[in-house]
Amino acid sequence: MLILAGLTPLMAVFGLLVVLRLPAARAMPLSLALTAGVAVLIWKVPVRHVVAAGIEGALIAASILWIVFGAVLLLKILNASGGLAAIRRGFTHITPDPRVQVILIAWLFGAFLEGAAGFGTPAAVTAPLLVALGFTPLSAVVLALVADSSPVSFGALGTPVVVGLAEGLKTTGSGPAGLTAAGEPGFLEAVVLQAVSIDVFVGAFVPLIMVVMLTRFFHPRRSWSEGLEIWRFAIFAGLAFTLPALAAAVLLGPEFPSLIGALVGLAVTIPVARLGLLLPPRLVSWPEPPRSTDALVGSTMSLGRAWAPYLLLAGLLLVTRIDLLPLRTWLREVSVSWDRILGTEIGASFEPFYSPGTVFIVVALLTLPLHHLGLQRSGSALREAGGALVGSVAALGSAVPMVRIFIHSGFNDAGLASMPVELARAAADLTGSAWPLVAPVIGAFGAFLSGSATFSNMMFAQFQLVAAENAGVPATIVLAAQMLGANAGNMISVVNVVSAAAVVGLLRHEGAIIRFTLPPMLIYCLASGMIALLLVTRGVAP
Repeated sequence: MLILAGLTPLMAVFGLLVVLRLPAARAMPLSLALTAGVAVLIWKVPVRHVVAAGIEGALIAASILWIVFGAVLLLKILNASGGLAAIRRGFTHITPDPRVQVILIAWLFGAFLEGAAGFGTPAAVTAPLLVALGFTPLSAVVLALVADSSPVSFGALGTPVVVGLAEGLKTTGSGPAGLTAAGEPGFLEAVVLQAVSIDVFVGAFVPLIMVVMLTRFFHPRRSWSEGLEIWRFAIFAGLAFTLPALAAAVLLGPEFPSLIGALVGLAVTIPVARLGLLLPPRLVSWPEPPRSTDALVGSTMSLGRAWAPYLLLAGLLLVTRIDLLPLRTWLREVSVSWDRILGTEIGASFEPFYSPGTVFIVVALLTLPLHHLGLQRSGSALREAGGALVGSVAALGSAVPMVRIFIHSGFNDAGLASMPVELARAAADLTGSAWPLVAPVIGAFGAFLSGSATFSNMMFAQFQLVAAENAGVPATIVLAAQMLGANAGNMISVVNVVSAAAVVGLLRHEGAIIRFTLPPMLIYCLASGMIALLLVTRGVAP
């Protein structure tokens, strides 16, 4: 009964969005009300804590909306100036094949953005670029979310590890064979090495999954074979990211694998694509003009000037997130926070100058003179960006508070752990020594709830460690599976889905997006879990 009650909010989210196909703006308020009801009536969470968690969620939602607004504003400015048309022309000169374009943009350029900024930034940038190339808004969002999976392990300069896992393990007293995150040197590094070693194989197939989805579900010919015939190039592009990421993890630690993997991948994959190597002789192309939420403005703008805003964006995100540079510290000194909301242990903070949304807006403003955009067209772009934001307020304003209530349900008078931990414990009791196969699903569950691999790792790291001890399996393998599962959950996170959909004007289609991203999420979890279980049965662990 308890497990069924804990599952009720999740079933409501999935059912309303995916089965009943309600838009998030209508589904999420209902799910929020149901989650609050279960928290109060079953978990006995004090009403004050529920309200405080809801306020925290609303504040987090506001910070996400700031990022969405910045991304949409930059998109509208680039469209008005003709920059998007020039970018489309540049990619068409590399290759007109959308199978290759989606790998270069969503997989590799998206991986760079994930490594630099994370927290939903890649899909906000790459989805509109794909739309400019002729991808439908639905295909652009779906493929951008699927691509933003493997790089998430080390997104935002390793935040899921250096913050998520490190903080999540901090209060653990003991682990398998007495291991603890605080007391055993090299434990976290061993987890990182195990995760990236597994992902060399799993992540390498993500580009192939993307192109097969593209040709089967979104291209007019609806062909499996046209996606599969590019398998050599797709796997090459996958390994071009995962192998350098592995080397960076071994040599430099968890901060730089996604950045270095993406840069090396772009450097070796673009020339291969330009020369047509590893590609079938017959190209695939869109049989009709680009379909977009906006009509592309024609342009004779140079490719360098068109790309300058996105290159500036990537550069600013990078330099503001490197610990060795003082800019990161300066920007984070300004913080708006609310500690102990309504007298509870719950708090929220927002660092306005450090937010990716602020970087987006700064770049958007710099683009106005760079692209010689007049006052009238600038004002029009601003109004369009504001209008696009309105539809996502209700969805995010309900989704994030629902998630925070779910997570904070550990503050209760029923003597229970939080809803997600109780559900995870039930799963661990059912699986026993097969836990490594299920561990990625828990990670995905956390990312689905929170919209962040960092929060998933933070929420479930201790639980995964205890589950590994109870099952008698190496903790490093189980925590690596947790990390990879959190990557997969990024594909179906309601918060990420709503944010990406808002950027390309696709609100009210969140259920359709999740129906497409759910199968690759399950494939990613299953592959990671099977390799983890195989490592356990073979007695392989660092």
